[in-house]
Amino acid sequence: MQITSKKILIYILGMFILAAGLTLNTKVTLGVSPILSVPYAVSEIFSLNFGNVVFFWYCLFIVLELLIHYFIVKEKDRSVYLSDVLQILVSLVFTRIMNLYGVLIPTFENLDSPFLSSLIFRLLMLCLALVLTAIGAALTLNMHLVPNPGDGIVAAMAQALHKKVGTSKNIVDISCVAFTVCFSCLLARKIVGVGIGTLIAMLGVGRIINFINAHFDFSRF
Repeated sequence: MQITSKKILIYILGMFILAAGLTLNTKVTLGVSPILSVPYAVSEIFSLNFGNVVFFWYCLFIVLELLIHYFIVKEKDRSVYLSDVLQILVSLVFTRIMNLYGVLIPTFENLDSPFLSSLIFRLLMLCLALVLTAIGAALTLNMHLVPNPGDGIVAAMAQALHKKVGTSKNIVDISCVAFTVCFSCLLARKIVGVGIGTLIAMLGVGRIINFINAHFDFSRF
């Protein structure tokens, strides 16, 4: 597939939109994004930098992608494996962008403004976060360059299971949330990072991605 400057620009834009959506999801304090619930719980329980833990979490995704492509999909195209490995660099840059957004975007619950810290406003910001996450994921995946590892594992699972990307996203999200609940309850004796926002995202982001892919033709890029 031909790589054009337009594809690269859309891909970069998608990465920034995706990072904004995922970070905003954590800042509304209604539960983090499902796919980041595990690293968030680890960072909170062990007092580690969230962006750094996300980087190592993404590296695990990359290993799983390589295994899926080699043993399950039996991919013959070597460029697919190169794309998997290049995700290490992408994840390093992406998590730095998330750290930047983490500084720029306030934690709404802690704001002095009664309206900005209210549950209604935070729910509105949660909806915005879900839409941004879905748009960012759809843009980066449909450019067929190097995906963000969180989206790369979703695409690999979709190939392995012969499902739509949105459906695969739901499966990965549910698995991450289930693991986070078990992990945090075992080590912290409470659920960490999972809230109503996580559950809404777990069900909603995949549906939004399917909607975007069904109604927008990315092939022209």
